[in-house]
Amino acid sequence: MRVYLATTMSGLSGLLVAGSVDLPVAYAVTPSLREWYVEGDAEELEYAALTIAARASLRLLAGDQSARPRRVVLAVEVPDTSVRPAPDIERAAVRLAGPVLFSAVVSAHLDDAAAEEDVRRGAAVLDDADAGDEDAQFLVDGVEDHDLGWYAAQEISALVQLEG
Repeated sequence: MRVYLATTMSGLSGLLVAGSVDLPVAYAVTPSLREWYVEGDAEELEYAALTIAARASLRLLAGDQSARPRRVVLAVEVPDTSVRPAPDIERAAVRLAGPVLFSAVVSAHLDDAAAEEDVRRGAAVLDDADAGDEDAQFLVDGVEDHDLGWYAAQEISALVQLEG
């Protein structure tokens, strides 16, 4: 099953060093997401799950203002048996049974340098957006206007060195 892990640039570096990452929650095409997005095909559903993971990455950045302001999402293949839907968290959320090895990573998706200022502003007002502030929501939506770049798993090491 393809799942999407929300992380940050420092989390990505940590994954390279440790060889695994233990994130208990990931995002995937779940029954709840399918029900919510009834008209989407498989590719659109995968993109929706990726987008929800990118919002979770923004939430991580909101909790760490010193982190490099780039959303990072890892696409990972895990056994179906290691995933349980977690609709109590979010419609696309799943709980993972254990750590994910770097060898399971298919690709990384992250913002480029041009998005950093919007990401910084969006992360700073995310709680206000969650509380219904329309101006804050406008800034958060502006972050989502930036497409995440795609990098194959074999490019991640070089990417971290370049971005480090």
